Amino acid sequence: MDTRSLDIRPTSFDHPDAVLLNERVQREYDERYEDGGDATVIHPAHFAPPTGLFLLVYDVEGRPVASGGWRTQRAGEEGYADGDAELKRMYVVPEARGRGYARKLLTLLEEDARAAGRARMVLETGDRQPEAIALYASSGYAPALRKFGHYRHYDASRCYVKPLT
Repeated sequence: MDTRSLDIRPTSFDHPDAVLLNERVQREYDERYEDGGDATVIHPAHFAPPTGLFLLVYDVEGRPVASGGWRTQRAGEEGYADGDAELKRMYVVPEARGRGYARKLLTLLEEDARAAGRARMVLETGDRQPEAIALYASSGYAPALRKFGHYRHYDASRCYVKPLT
């Protein structure tokens, strides 16, 4: 699919369409991990430019079909480094998968984080998300030497990094 003509919009994380997709991804996390979904604390302000960005993709009927964002992280107890941009809530609804939406979102988020002066993109996913792991590996992400984030102490957690500079 030609992703150049996609309707991709910067959106607040608390916009109704973002909330809808977040609820869907949370259900999918719960189905895969049987744990109620991702308990990472997220606030809409985390994605406010210039220290973050949240994007939605809409299909030709105007339905939200994909989302993703980045937020600034700094060195601290959760293992992040100063200059980190953390990728969050990358999701494509099942009926729209395989069309390049996630890869396009990932590219746009990386470009924005780089322009905002972030040094590397970091992300935390899980071992029951092989399609996400494949996307990140094919996009230049490498396993982190040290885990970070909310689930850093969980065996199922997988952390990846990619330099942006």
